[in-house]
Amino acid sequence: MIIKLITLNEVTTDLQAQLTKLYKQLNAELTQLDLASALSDYNTTEVVICLDNNKLVGIAMMAKYKVVSGHKGIIEDVVVSSGYRGQGIGRKLMEKLLEQAEKAKLADVLLFSGHHRKAAISLYKSLGFKLKESGLYIKKY
Repeated sequence: MIIKLITLNEVTTDLQAQLTKLYKQLNAELTQLDLASALSDYNTTEVVICLDNNKLVGIAMMAKYKVVSGHKGIIEDVVVSSGYRGQGIGRKLMEKLLEQAEKAKLADVLLFSGHHRKAAISLYKSLGFKLKESGLYIKKY
């Protein structure tokens, strides 16, 4: 298996189709942006994938941003295909993103996870993430 950071030039129609299918395991109701768009807008998104013989089996993304309180990152859309879970792929994807965060000298890396995602929460805690006592609010458009 290969874990790697990808660039806009590496996005193919086949990779996008595989991503669309993989994301349905995270949330079948999720409206997806295409991967090329996520990588091209503002040049602030890091995408790490896991391939098994050219089959996309895992992905994780981190958007970087700057605000008065510092240069930060937020990890989103961490997904490992159900048949590949428990093999350490999620950890490797996260470690690669955290390496990028360190290189970019980010002050904080944030992530949100549903309370029901016990395995994911355990992984995040083992990587040093702590539950932040704050409310998350959302407004949909």
